[in-house]
Amino acid sequence: MKIKFPSPQSGDIKKVEESQRPFGRRNYIAMAGCLALIVVGFILMAGPGSSVENGFNPDIFSTRRIVIGPAVTFLGFLLMAFAILIKPSK
Repeated sequence: MKIKFPSPQSGDIKKVEESQRPFGRRNYIAMAGCLALIVVGFILMAGPGSSVENGFNPDIFSTRRIVIGPAVTFLGFLLMAFAILIKPSK
């Protein structure tokens, strides 16, 4: 059994109109911004941890790592939903 794929010359492939696409330029820009916000949130949460060799590191309980980082990440995920729901311009 051989699968036949349509070739561009046969006329079977049709270009999708701009109005039929699910996302527009604004959607992609907003999603890229939200993705950057999520990455920044994870970077804010990063840092050295405690280990047996080095002992207890009180920096793991800093405000940046347990409040600001997760809040920025959550905001990025929340805004991502709105970035997907933005109606594309015609």
